[in-house]
Amino acid sequence: MSVRIKTGDTVKIIAGAAKGQTGKVTKVLPAENKVFVEGFGKRTRHMRASAYRQAGKKDIQVGIDMSNVALVIDEKAGKTSRVGYAKDKDGKTVRIARQANNREIK
Repeated sequence: MSVRIKTGDTVKIIAGAAKGQTGKVTKVLPAENKVFVEGFGKRTRHMRASAYRQAGKKDIQVGIDMSNVALVIDEKAGKTSRVGYAKDKDGKTVRIARQANNREIK
């Protein structure tokens, strides 16, 4: 299946501890079905000492499953939509918002 959420999109988290909050997508991993949302998914990793670094804590960001986010199509109202694909008049494939009567997503 194709990636329906892209880097730079604004998404709303629809499940989990941060449910209802919105943020901007910084990275997408389609093979793992994960998205990285700005400001969410912060974790602390405890690192063992090695020849190259000291032991200690390191802050990392983990991805959110793509099924737990929805694309925001109207930022003022916070309205979300599922994403589909269609061909435009030039024959180019474009993303469309299902809840906005198949309006093209910019």
